[in-house]
Amino acid sequence: MKKYAVRNLRLCTKDCICLYVCKTGATDTEDSIIDIEKCVGCGECASACPSGAISMVPYDYPPQQEKEPKVLAKSHKLAFNKSKEELISDELAKGDEDTKRFFKAFSRATRLVNEDLLRESGYMLAQSANTHNLLQGLLAFGRDDLPKKTIEKILKSVPCNEGSKLRKEKTVTYHCKICGYVFEIKENEEAVCPLCAARGDDLEIME
Repeated sequence: MKKYAVRNLRLCTKDCICLYVCKTGATDTEDSIIDIEKCVGCGECASACPSGAISMVPYDYPPQQEKEPKVLAKSHKLAFNKSKEELISDELAKGDEDTKRFFKAFSRATRLVNEDLLRESGYMLAQSANTHNLLQGLLAFGRDDLPKKTIEKILKSVPCNEGSKLRKEKTVTYHCKICGYVFEIKENEEAVCPLCAARGDDLEIME
C-alpha cells in the first residue's frame, strides 16, 4: 500500500532529525508541512523522529465498516445530546474564574466524546460515502454560515471510495425544526428525524 509522511505539529519538538534522513527534501519546508509531491514514502523520517510526530498514512483508505441503521440512529441521537451539553456548558462558563475553568473543561471533554461518536458513525474519513452524502446535504441546506467553498473543495479534491453508496436515487431532503438536523430519505419513505424522532409538522421539505 503506497503511503506518504504527515507531520503532527503539536507533537513536533523541533529535533529536526527528519531533515537529515530525508533523501528528497520533502520534510524541509517553510511551513513545516511535509511536501507530498517530493515524499516517496520510504518512512525514514517517521522511524527517525524521536517525538513520534511523523506518521505514514495511505493514499487510499479501505471502505469503513458498515453500521446497522438502528445503531447509527442511536449514535446520532447521542451526538445530538452531546452537542446540547456542550452548548449548555459554554453558557454556564460565564461565572467566576473557577466556574469558568470547570465548565470550559467539561465542554471540551464533551466535544471529544462527540467527535468519537461521529467517527464511530462512519464520518471519520473524507473519502467515505457517509461524509460525502452529509456534505452534499449541508450544501443543499443552503445556510449562510456554512463554509461552502471549503465543503465544495473537499468534495472535489477527495474522491469517495464507496461510490456505489453515494445517493443516486431520487431523494427528499428534510430539515428538522426540533433539533435542526438535515437528512435525506428515499422518495415515498416515511420522514422521521434520525436524531430526535420528530415527524409530521416538525419537519420541513427543503427545495
